[in-house]
Amino acid sequence: MAVPTPIAVDLPITLGQFVKLAGLAGTGGEAKILVSSGVVLVNGTTDTRRGHKLAAGDIVEVGGQRAQVQPGSEPPEPPRPAKPVGRLEQS
Repeated sequence: MAVPTPIAVDLPITLGQFVKLAGLAGTGGEAKILVSSGVVLVNGTTDTRRGHKLAAGDIVEVGGQRAQVQPGSEPPEPPRPAKPVGRLEQS
């Protein structure tokens, strides 16, 4: 059995989104068809729920290609506004 390719994603992610993002399908429409037709396996079990939320470590397989869900980097925090130091007095 092939070693799954780790794919870093921002969680949560649905099965349909992951199939497309991991390159297991060329388009979102193709991902929808693959999932609904029952050819997508999640952790070795057929899953036809396109909206199924995947968890870190899940392995998704389509036609012998395997990809593993890896948590991506956390989005950067927005910069905090600078606190005013004080007002300059006009002479």
